[in-house]
Amino acid sequence: MTPLLPGPLVDDTWLAARLDDPRLVVLDATALLPSPRHDGDYRSASGRAGWAERHLPGSRHADLTGDLSDHDAPYHFAVPAPEALAGALAALGVGEGSAVVVYDDGGGIWAARLWWMLRAISVPAAVLDGGLEAWEAAGHPLVSGEDAEPAPTVTPVTPVPRPELWTDLDEVAAISRGERPGTLVCALPTGGFDGTAPTRYSRRGHIPASRSLPGRELLDSAGRVLPGPELAARVGTVLDTEDSPVVLYCGGGISAAGAALALTLLGREDVSLYDGSLEEWSKDPELPLAL
Repeated sequence: MTPLLPGPLVDDTWLAARLDDPRLVVLDATALLPSPRHDGDYRSASGRAGWAERHLPGSRHADLTGDLSDHDAPYHFAVPAPEALAGALAALGVGEGSAVVVYDDGGGIWAARLWWMLRAISVPAAVLDGGLEAWEAAGHPLVSGEDAEPAPTVTPVTPVPRPELWTDLDEVAAISRGERPGTLVCALPTGGFDGTAPTRYSRRGHIPASRSLPGRELLDSAGRVLPGPELAARVGTVLDTEDSPVVLYCGGGISAAGAALALTLLGREDVSLYDGSLEEWSKDPELPLAL
């Protein structure tokens, strides 16, 4: 069977032509994570109200602050266990045979985060390049209001986990100490990496031995992923093929997912994401942070 999705990224023209395809589920993954006003200023909220105000026709809101995160984990936005994730997706109408296009209204990182979570249980998924802004700029319609009808009843997907897409604290610490191979890459803006900007976590800085590749710098001014040659050149200033495997992190595993999407588009298969990122790392005063 020919796969419905052409790859990890789709544009507004492709999606507009297929919005009525019953196999396709469109999800808005927007969440709110304001910049910290001072160290330790952690605030996050669901993006559902914004979705209700304006969204792509037929889309549903996927709440990364709700059932799509593991609230028993010691950090925010933790990826749920595969079966729990499959159950939360079924409530959104994503079941066996579904393909998912994810978008957001927040620069693409939330869409990339949900895309990575779906990829990690082998659900076909893609990100809408440029998100809500690109859709609207192209003249496509937006609608408002809550769901007109409940999500259809579906058979939940049978997750096929890909544990190699995640890396835990112990592995990251070993890479940082040079005890196992790998290159740590921080996707935060430069001020978050070097500690010159306030952090929403307990301590500033980056994990020792990591490199800086701000996720925002992988997008153009319209919020679309840079064209292939430009993207390769930008990534090439930080990574080459010898720097393998690559472990991406940020503050909470969100911006890092945007960088993971970019590296995947460049054909890299050696990429994993540190889910706890700096929120988990900074909580342990025994773990070093570099400024």
